[in-house]
Amino acid sequence: MTSTLNYAQPLTFPNGAQLKHRIGLAALTNLQSPEKGKISEEEMRWMRMRAEGGCSIIITAATYITPSGQGFPGQIGISSDEQLPGLTAAADMMRANNAMGIVQLIHGGIRCPEAITGMQPVGPSDDSETGARALTLAEIDTIKSQFLDGAKRAQKAGFDGVEVHGAHNYLLAQFLSPIHNQRTDQYGGSIEKRAQLLLEITAEIRDACGPDFVVGVRLSPEHHGVILDETVAVYKMIIEQGVADFIDISMWDVFKEPADEKFQGKSLLSYFTDVDRGNIKLGVAGKLYNAQDIAKSIELGADFVLLGRGAIFNHDFASQALENPDFQMVERPVSREYLEKEGLSAPFINYIASAWPEYLTNP
Repeated sequence: MTSTLNYAQPLTFPNGAQLKHRIGLAALTNLQSPEKGKISEEEMRWMRMRAEGGCSIIITAATYITPSGQGFPGQIGISSDEQLPGLTAAADMMRANNAMGIVQLIHGGIRCPEAITGMQPVGPSDDSETGARALTLAEIDTIKSQFLDGAKRAQKAGFDGVEVHGAHNYLLAQFLSPIHNQRTDQYGGSIEKRAQLLLEITAEIRDACGPDFVVGVRLSPEHHGVILDETVAVYKMIIEQGVADFIDISMWDVFKEPADEKFQGKSLLSYFTDVDRGNIKLGVAGKLYNAQDIAKSIELGADFVLLGRGAIFNHDFASQALENPDFQMVERPVSREYLEKEGLSAPFINYIASAWPEYLTNP
């Protein structure tokens, strides 16, 4: 008997790849792979529990394409063949659990501390706050090649696809930002020019990895130095380009109105669902804490959802929601011991304690 729950229905991407249902795991900062970016046992346990817990798509934590693009400690890397064994094991695990495996590719840009990389950070333009310097055109070409190499390495490891991280004020989002991007060449000025690097990287990955390899893009709709109407314009450019299978909007709250008063009066989500996106699928993330939130997101026009905190506090959120339309995420605060049982390591728990101390009984 087929479930009548809208999020229980399968989803087919433009390239023919299919999700078994509409609930997945978002890429989260978890600091769990400290050994030169090699996926650790703790990272594997985190992902395995979510795959076994029913997520139909697993997007890895932000994975750096070059050591100089590492933005925080314990970050996964995909910059060297030395990292391939762990990546391959992760892809095999996801496939064994019938979960689509996606590597999120990232360069941190001005958010790459010299204390971590040993190098001066770089970005679209000089940045006095971080001490970053502007990239040369030759260096931009190198970064494009590094994104492409990361995608090829993900494909070699057996992943189903990649997500190009253009959100949260990391490098590609810095290029999108009129605040951070003050360039006067082909990568600066109008939003069309500021989006050029993201579009070129996405197209090159599609061309090199072929039509069977899933290609996604993550965007921030607002904050982080970007403006909503410009984000919508970039969203439309990606759709018109026609090489992405999905676009993932990191909303922080799927049901909120825009922060900018001039865009208020309708939901933030509607700015994206109102656009004709053809067959390209829309994923959303942000404060999805129960099965009814998931159902409402799909009803409002999203194609699938990506869990953040929901998957942190309930590793089997997806399975529970599929079985019970009234399922609710566990009440917070919870203990450190609870999170350990949910598959979080000490660095991940400490990160949560620092960012959201109200979530823990013993931060």
